[in-house]
Amino acid sequence: MSSGLSARYRRVRTIWRRRAVTTGYAAAGAAIAAVLDFPVPLLLGSLFACLVAALLQVRMESYGIVSDLFRTYLAVTVGASVTPAVILGLPALAPSLALMAVYTCLIAAVGYPLLRCVFRYDRATAYFSAMPGGLQEMLTFGEAAGGNMRTLSLIHATRVMLIVSAAPFFLDLFWGLDLTRPPAVAGPPIDPWETVIMLLAGPVGWWVAERIRLFGASIIGPLLLTAGLSLSGVITGRPPAEMIWAMQFVIGLSVGVKYAGVTLRELRTDVAAGAAYSVVLTVISGSAVLLVVSLGLAAPLEALLAFLPGGQGEMVIIGIIAGADLAFVISHHLLRYFLVTLTAPLAARHVRNPEP
Repeated sequence: MSSGLSARYRRVRTIWRRRAVTTGYAAAGAAIAAVLDFPVPLLLGSLFACLVAALLQVRMESYGIVSDLFRTYLAVTVGASVTPAVILGLPALAPSLALMAVYTCLIAAVGYPLLRCVFRYDRATAYFSAMPGGLQEMLTFGEAAGGNMRTLSLIHATRVMLIVSAAPFFLDLFWGLDLTRPPAVAGPPIDPWETVIMLLAGPVGWWVAERIRLFGASIIGPLLLTAGLSLSGVITGRPPAEMIWAMQFVIGLSVGVKYAGVTLRELRTDVAAGAAYSVVLTVISGSAVLLVVSLGLAAPLEALLAFLPGGQGEMVIIGIIAGADLAFVISHHLLRYFLVTLTAPLAARHVRNPEP
């Protein structure tokens, strides 16, 4: 009994020591990015620092459930932006949402053959690596279909890392947006009780959504709960800037730490495949953005953030700092997420690898 407890204590101590090292690298990266005037310095600085540490074979550890908790507050931020005027404007989004459905099908039609035929991955790994849905969901379905979990994780991490890294520099270069500034909070100062309510809305919405087995519980649950609070007038503002800063830091760290333990072979194969696929996705996304803008369905900023297949959370963070229409951005990402996730069980029947 005592030896088992001792072994468990050593494991826990090792995990927390690695988390402390990870936090130190991320904090140093964020500080350097701020000094260098990087756009979204807390997000990109922590991401790049953890990426460099991983390539140097530093032993790191993610925040685990804490990272998921911080993602719930992204949903809270979006939900707090839902007002009656936003709800009344949703029908106007129907054409661009329809294009998002076509765009998602096009990604599958291009991505799967690329990873299957060019990079020679097995069927399950190729399909679930190509689909830009929620990472955890794609890993779960991919594992059940016999896919390679490490490859899936690295390809998705590379996609998110490259797109999220490029987007702020693109916005700065072409629109001159100052993405180093604090996130603006419109309206009067936030009531302290509203801040408490929003802090509780994240974990409570997540817990309820988990209990009713809702897809994407950590995002959908808090979003719906906070939207209800906003529409009913219980809350009237967004989370404070400090909460958004913390979300940037933790989300950037979470992306970078996925490369922990990466080998030279994985760099040559999986990371290279993820990078090549990201270039293809960028071309497809750019074409979709041009079409949406040319049809007058959205402004360039909102179209870009809605159709770039980075992570939901990462795109929302950039949208908050850039002052974009969050309702437009998140509605398109959620539709893509639902289309990919809901069709995953059906697709798994056709791409399942044979039992060894």
